[in-house]
Amino acid sequence: MTWTAPPVVRTRQLGDLGSVTERRMLEGRETLLAKCAGLDPDRLARATVEPSGLSLLGLVRHMAEVERSWFRRGFAGEDVGDVFTGPSDGDEGLGGVRAADAERDFGVYRAEVALCDAAAAGHGLDETFTSTRGVALSVRWVSMVMVQEYARHNGHADFLRERTDGVTGDA
Repeated sequence: MTWTAPPVVRTRQLGDLGSVTERRMLEGRETLLAKCAGLDPDRLARATVEPSGLSLLGLVRHMAEVERSWFRRGFAGEDVGDVFTGPSDGDEGLGGVRAADAERDFGVYRAEVALCDAAAAGHGLDETFTSTRGVALSVRWVSMVMVQEYARHNGHADFLRERTDGVTGDA
């Protein structure tokens, strides 16, 4: 049986939003994976919005890079390299996508998110660290950057998914 991107179980329902903490709201990452759910590796790796070479799998890989860069290298100061490819090559995981690696790449993304959550766990949103440029940044600021990054790429994912199989909406 061919692997497909797994379905996403939403961690909160619309009616529960009034009781969700700020931290939990900032950690939401489900939409990108929901846009990929049910697709086989070939469709995940396919660039469908010409002339861009962007693919859903490339977005998943890219977000693993971005998570690692901000939370593990930036905030936690971990000496870790790139997950796939990084800022030094200007690619940041978007290219080099291979359908044969889709299941592995999804696993890497999920593991990276868990490691990033662990790096920030127990630290307040107002806690600061010094960036590589010598600027004091807070966990809240980084979390907001991540919200913006996911929002931008979830918009890309909307178009990619619709062009892949016609699925639209909050899949």
